[in-house]
Amino acid sequence: MQNRQHPINSPFNAFSTAADVLAGIDLTGKTAIVTGGYSGLGLEAARALAATGAKVIVPARDVTKATAMVEGLDRVEIEPMDLTDARSIEAFAERFLARKEALPILINSAGIMATPLFRDADGHEGQFATNHLGHFRLVRALWPALVKAQGARVVSVSSRGHLIAGVDFDDIDFIRRPYDRWVAYGQSKTANILFAVALDRRGSSEDIRAFSLHPGQVLTGLARHLSAEDLAGFNATDANGNRRIDPENDMKTPAQGAATGVWAATSPLLDGLGGLYLEDCDIAPLHLRSDDRRGVAPYAVEPEVAERLWVASDVM
Repeated sequence: MQNRQHPINSPFNAFSTAADVLAGIDLTGKTAIVTGGYSGLGLEAARALAATGAKVIVPARDVTKATAMVEGLDRVEIEPMDLTDARSIEAFAERFLARKEALPILINSAGIMATPLFRDADGHEGQFATNHLGHFRLVRALWPALVKAQGARVVSVSSRGHLIAGVDFDDIDFIRRPYDRWVAYGQSKTANILFAVALDRRGSSEDIRAFSLHPGQVLTGLARHLSAEDLAGFNATDANGNRRIDPENDMKTPAQGAATGVWAATSPLLDGLGGLYLEDCDIAPLHLRSDDRRGVAPYAVEPEVAERLWVASDVM
């Protein structure tokens, strides 16, 4: 495997916010879709993109809740869609394509973490179905709009959690092996990275480039299934229960956590590049040391494995 994971000395870093990386960028007249764009990092990304002039569409399963969360944000609109329902995804895409608009930015930010076992309507394990398979189907369905943009970027929010596990192609859905909520999460986050590799390989000839990223450790609604003991293990809060902010050690505010995603979607420094994993607003190195959690696991950027995942996802 050729190692393409080399930092490019970006002027931004772990302390940068979404607003920082978009300073001077004008997205007037452009459309962005941000899944999960009504809470946490997705909401910060939607807010920042809209502030630069973009029209931002946020697909949401709970339209009422999502509408309330984005109230007051100009150029942000909510559309119904459930990532665990293939028919709902297809219906959303059909409505969007009927607008005849180009789609230069798609940020796949929606996700769940360490949930109890549940399955989608087709029997697929829930974290894989939500974090990867739903976004895979969404990208496939929106392909004509991405091509029309003549320079689209698809950004998938992964996590350092991918270091927990690769994709078990013999039992993706935990049919035979015991369910482990963290292994399932790690598998889904590895899938996000492999998806970006395979997507970029297919899309680059039509100027569709793909990236994946670790946003940082941010205490949001993503942690709703975690116990107090889990949170203590992450050192996410101080002695008073307040969110710990320490960007140098990966503990970020939501605005800082959203920065790498919007940088991936808009930075001219990434022109001509793709299929890469990012963190702290730069290209991440390979993860080669067990005592350092930074970087991307080699198994998560292996082109042959990425191709295998694409083929498997296509028939699920």
